[in-house]
Amino acid sequence: MIWLDTHLVTVVISAAALLATLFVLQQRRTPQSAAAWLLFIVVVPWLALPLFLMLGFRKQGSRYPAIPFTGTAASRADPAGGPAEALRAFGIPAACTGSALHLHRDGQEAWEALLALVDSATSRIDVTLYLIENDAVGRDLLARLEARAAEGIAVRLLVDELGGFLRPRGALRALSRAGGEVRTFSPLLRLPSKGHFNLRNHRKTVIADNTRVWAGGRNAGASYLGPEADPTRWDDISYTLEGGAAVRTIDEVFRSDWATAGGNPPEPAPEVPPAPGATACVQPVPSGPDVRGDPFHDVLVQMIHAATSRVWIHTPYFLPTEGLGAALATAARRGVDVRITVPDRSNHRVTDFARGGYLRALEDAGATILRRPTMSHAKMAVIDAAAWTGSPNVDIRSMLLNFELALFVYDAPSVAWLANWYEASGTGAQRGLPPASFWRRLAEGVFRLGAPLL
Repeated sequence: MIWLDTHLVTVVISAAALLATLFVLQQRRTPQSAAAWLLFIVVVPWLALPLFLMLGFRKQGSRYPAIPFTGTAASRADPAGGPAEALRAFGIPAACTGSALHLHRDGQEAWEALLALVDSATSRIDVTLYLIENDAVGRDLLARLEARAAEGIAVRLLVDELGGFLRPRGALRALSRAGGEVRTFSPLLRLPSKGHFNLRNHRKTVIADNTRVWAGGRNAGASYLGPEADPTRWDDISYTLEGGAAVRTIDEVFRSDWATAGGNPPEPAPEVPPAPGATACVQPVPSGPDVRGDPFHDVLVQMIHAATSRVWIHTPYFLPTEGLGAALATAARRGVDVRITVPDRSNHRVTDFARGGYLRALEDAGATILRRPTMSHAKMAVIDAAAWTGSPNVDIRSMLLNFELALFVYDAPSVAWLANWYEASGTGAQRGLPPASFWRRLAEGVFRLGAPLL
């Protein structure tokens, strides 16, 4: 009967492989992602199928319902015909004035702004973090949240289960005992899981009293921010935003994430009055399974195709889609000043190898590649007279899989701040890529094949 068992296993694996193949083909994916999964399923189905169940899903339909936004109608602040209008076609709320924007120049200023927000809250503090390091900074933040909860402030903390796997669990339990609510996003080992292993919440926001926001690319830990200057700390960008409809949009994103983690419908977010004298023109742009389409990626590609003067990108990990890579190469050949800044060696060596072929192709097209000598975690771009910063890396995972939150910026002073930051970040950077040996190029090619899966 061994032959019967073998035949049954073969039939089951073949049927599962066929179903997975059909699923890959009907989902909206980049061509290289679809090709990589199909090849993997055909060649080694016994390994590919369980990995596909963990890593192969993108949009999840009813599991991640669309964020119920208000304010999607055009506003007088919308720059006509630009990215703000294109983003509204995806259901993203309109660009708006009425918010005071302050960008943090370093981790010390970011820490001070975060504590000021937490300490000044009068009714509630809502926090989303991808990672809380189990160090003095991470524990100090949790202790402050615990103290505010003990004072009667409503504290809600949402942390991604995978990113926060090594989180300070004792401090989190203390926060819960003080009256704070703690939830994990997409638990790994809890069944039934309200989530999926492959879809991580990479957003970082702290909201006080529904009217003020601290957000950006920084996680909670000494690598990102802290009470003292630290020359070994990673560069990054965060910001505070006060007042206006943009704060309400970020509040709506948190409420949707919180509801998803708890299995409840999201609460409606209250209107937020404008901050006095505010001049910033901004547009929060969430992306991920809870947003229709891929607004961050698609509008970024559109902006690069339309660029006439500059495309400056800073990212710790650079793994573009085929469309984004082609847009950057075309812009460079048109004479646009295309610059890509990355750390010479990031904290993820696999992505460093995988990015090599993409960067070499862009350098051949005329783009400038800048390699910073130390790790930088900042994610931002300046494209002509607009800019963005926030949580998304310029890689396939951030742009097409993760739950992310970018802030698109349109007013001249804020764009100038980000442009100045970008130029200053290039101080000490090496220009161009070093010559690569045959074996280095071979390794880059192998890892590039897996880039859609990273």
